[in-house]
Amino acid sequence: MSIKKILITQPRPDSEKSPYFELARRYNITLEFQPFIRLEGIPAREFRKQKIEIQNYTGVIFTSRNAIDHFFRTCEEMKVSVSQDTKYFCITEAVALYLQKFILYRKRKVFYGADGTNKSMFDVINKHKGNEKFLYVCSENQQDNEIVNWLKANNCEYALAFMYRTQSNDVKELLTKTEYDVICFFTPSGVKSLFDNFPRYKQNGTVIGAFGNNTFKAAEDAGLKLEIKAPQPQTPSMVAALEQFLSGKKK
Repeated sequence: MSIKKILITQPRPDSEKSPYFELARRYNITLEFQPFIRLEGIPAREFRKQKIEIQNYTGVIFTSRNAIDHFFRTCEEMKVSVSQDTKYFCITEAVALYLQKFILYRKRKVFYGADGTNKSMFDVINKHKGNEKFLYVCSENQQDNEIVNWLKANNCEYALAFMYRTQSNDVKELLTKTEYDVICFFTPSGVKSLFDNFPRYKQNGTVIGAFGNNTFKAAEDAGLKLEIKAPQPQTPSMVAALEQFLSGKKK
């Protein structure tokens, strides 16, 4: 099977220098970008029902830029002043650097894992867990169970703060009009969106890629066969995983 068209279920990158476009040129393939989900902020009046006093937490856990956006939006809506001593624990350096949009960035209060995995973030949190009360900012319908289970197992004082929710986008027309050789998913909600749009979806030879353990599980639980997985030791990003897959096909 030759690979001609790949669907990335995320927004198109802003920069033409994105490694996705370099990949497309190198292997002469067509890449299309279409988010399968959208995020909606949970309004402050609804968030209050969770009975979480944000200022009582000394450490905040972020796994995405969206989580950062919605955390500071919620604080603003609730007129909560975030202490300058608050520590931030992020999944990657890129997510950590995004905090500069909202705070004076100081390394002694912003921490991130070495390689973008949950495990490397846990290693960092582990050094501080005795002194901090953690707030894990996440989606109402898509929190990372591995993080929740780790916080529980390690006797951390924590709360889940649901500040946004994911909704499925309508992608029926896109997938009816075009046949893709590869579809790449990045969240369990993206997989759910596929079946919200096509409840009887059959893979029929389409290659499925997935990013992250929770997405692997969601895809496999839905009966999809996974051929492309990231992050893995040799393929830390979806681009790297696609590169490995395409180079294997070329040979």
